[in-house]
Amino acid sequence: MCMPTNLAIDDRLLSQALDVGGYKTKRATVNEALREFIQRRQRIEIVKLFGKIEYDTCYDYKKERHRR
Repeated sequence: MCMPTNLAIDDRLLSQALDVGGYKTKRATVNEALREFIQRRQRIEIVKLFGKIEYDTCYDYKKERHRR
């Protein structure tokens, strides 16, 4: 899905992102930056779960496997 948008983006940041990312267009650079931003935020949410989930120490994943 594409939506036309007019944004005021810091030229220095965009120029640096183009150089670092190696993308040819501003559009590709911004799209990749947004993907990375989302992935990073999702990982932070997963890390918050560490220590909050209790696992069954008796669970044997090998017993649950089924041969074809």
